[in-house]
Amino acid sequence: MKKTIMIIGGGLLQTPAIDTAKKMGYQVIVTDYNPEAIGMKHADIPIVMSTRDIQGSVRIAKQQNEITPISGVLTVGTDASQTVAAVANAMNLPGIRFEDAEAATNKIKMRMRFKEYNVPSPAFLPVWSLADAKKAAKILGFPLVIKPSDNMGARGVIKIENANQISDAFKFAKSASPSGDLIIEQFMEGPELSIDAIVYNGEITITGVADRIIDFPPNFVELGHNMPSALPQGMIDDAINVMKQGIHALGITIGAAKGDIKVTKNGAMIGELAARLSGGFMSAYTYPLSSGVDLMKAAIEVALGQEPGNLEPIFNRVAIERAVICKPGIVKNISGLEEALKVPGIEGIFLNIKEGDLVVMPRSNVEKSGNIIASGNTLKEAEEAIAKCFELLKIETTDDSEITMRAIQASAREKFKKICYVCKNCDGTNCASGVPGMGGAGTGESFRRNSEALKRYRVVTRLIYEAAEPDTHTELFGRRISLPVMAAPVTGSVTNLGGAIDELDYNIAVVKGCKKAGTIAFVGDGATPDKYKTGLQAIEEEDGWGIPIFKPRMDNKEIIMRIKAAEKAGAIAVGIDIDAIVFKTMAMKNQSVGPKSVSELQEIKSAAKLPFILKGIMNPYDAEMAAKAGADAIIVSNHGGRVLDQMPGSMDVLVEIVKAVSGSVKIMIDGGFRDGVDIIKAMGLGAEYILIGRPVAIAAVGMGVDGTAFYMNNIREELRKAMILTGCRSLSDITGELVREIR
Repeated sequence: MKKTIMIIGGGLLQTPAIDTAKKMGYQVIVTDYNPEAIGMKHADIPIVMSTRDIQGSVRIAKQQNEITPISGVLTVGTDASQTVAAVANAMNLPGIRFEDAEAATNKIKMRMRFKEYNVPSPAFLPVWSLADAKKAAKILGFPLVIKPSDNMGARGVIKIENANQISDAFKFAKSASPSGDLIIEQFMEGPELSIDAIVYNGEITITGVADRIIDFPPNFVELGHNMPSALPQGMIDDAINVMKQGIHALGITIGAAKGDIKVTKNGAMIGELAARLSGGFMSAYTYPLSSGVDLMKAAIEVALGQEPGNLEPIFNRVAIERAVICKPGIVKNISGLEEALKVPGIEGIFLNIKEGDLVVMPRSNVEKSGNIIASGNTLKEAEEAIAKCFELLKIETTDDSEITMRAIQASAREKFKKICYVCKNCDGTNCASGVPGMGGAGTGESFRRNSEALKRYRVVTRLIYEAAEPDTHTELFGRRISLPVMAAPVTGSVTNLGGAIDELDYNIAVVKGCKKAGTIAFVGDGATPDKYKTGLQAIEEEDGWGIPIFKPRMDNKEIIMRIKAAEKAGAIAVGIDIDAIVFKTMAMKNQSVGPKSVSELQEIKSAAKLPFILKGIMNPYDAEMAAKAGADAIIVSNHGGRVLDQMPGSMDVLVEIVKAVSGSVKIMIDGGFRDGVDIIKAMGLGAEYILIGRPVAIAAVGMGVDGTAFYMNNIREELRKAMILTGCRSLSDITGELVREIR
């Protein structure tokens, strides 16, 4: 019966280990949170489990061990050392102690261990708050580096030159830390080496020393590495000695170790040291190409408790890796890949991008567009192969002026996976999901009805008039905005958007994007009790440029507490979506909600210093009661068809609501609005402002702030053209005479 080995992580950097284990005749279990990860497809037994879920990994390892006994566990190229150690410890497999793996993963504990064992490393201080960071800077002096204690790939790592940079650097590092724990340390000046080692029964064998190429200050992005190092042998020996001291201090007695070592004027110092082989294509590609040694095989043998085979180099060649860095924008076209792969000396091209993807200027190693591996008899020969490869490989990206809805949608479609198909016509006909999700409740009829109701109306052109450039501007609660269209509130980046974007990133994208386009974003509350804080954070960061809508929680004190927080954040107005009283996600989170009487609404209104909005009005009676309660504005809305099946569309009820309360409250509307002509229809029937939800969410997911701004500017341009064709110089010229109902 085949022995079984468990490999934690199924990404590109783990795939060589997976393939090597299979060639060695082992059955391979691979765990990864992503069932579509490339390594999962190579596995004999793929198991969906996050590499960070330590308890879950131990549980499934024990369960699988009952079926196929596991003989060893390892990872390469990713910070899953604690998970590996936990599985090994729980199942009595070869491995290091969990507390040592933790010290080799958490940078604060790593530095403390180095300090205890007098291993050369920079002076440091742990940081939690901005006040901590400022205090640490005074103690340590500049220049400094701040970084998350618990992330890899240079995420959140940034250099600080002076006190003025501390606040922004702190926010950058904090945003990349899963736990929020940060570390500040003295900056080490000098060249940097990457060093790999195999450790068996406490004996350390160095298996590769490469020069690291770091750029994009104040960040630390690795643009590649050269193997072997070109530094003088004395400097290399010093770095190796310090690396070995670090391995002993961390208690790595079996397995592998990877170190980033700085060679400073005061000698070698450890930047970081991990209990695994390196990522960045070094252990799996450049070292084997340079030496002929199969490090994956050696790592697997050690994980099984076996002495590794021969680790002496068979030959000495040069092997290098270079990052692919593209011009920021949306990828329009990739060409020349096949020709580039045929260049003599090119050993591999790994692209992380495809057409439609958004490319940004990298601030960490995970934001690079790809990697190229080359080898040669000399460094010059390998570098010439890379240069020829870059000549042939063409990656075209848009600039800001070339951004299109097609590019935004292509990017969003990829990120959404299958929670949203990003249909050409977002009308609910082919919606991929219900509620939770991006779709409508029940059969989706209420969602589809919004678009169908809009289609019943047609716009009449008016072409003979004195020419004038249309003015799309209007005002809302004292704020001048560029068009009468705003972003509707959307929440639940995981529940509804399938994890396509982080909750805070989404709120920032819509609030900042709308502000960039000169209009306003509404943000939502959500079923999770503290979710409203995310929207308020985005509003506060943009100087109050947004409006939060809260759920109709049963206890008015809960609503008032949120309103006070909105006032503190500087919001333009506040509101309640009163139709969320039976919303599915609220029930899922056991959140108590219910209808509100006029007196209850008056209580909320009287507690608010800001203009008060009621969202979810679908009949004249509720509109009149909203006005009676003191609402400053109402939003005619069936909640995008997400609260009740078989409802009329928003446009079905707009005329009678306008007739009932026009002049006493501001009238807004949402539901199915997709272009500038739709805006003419709603305003012609009496609406003053229009909110758009799903298309804004798609734009925000697709291209963040720029996607949202582009979408809003695009709607504004469509509205401008529609106003030209209907003879409207200003929004006040849009009247019912321009709209015809077709039965």
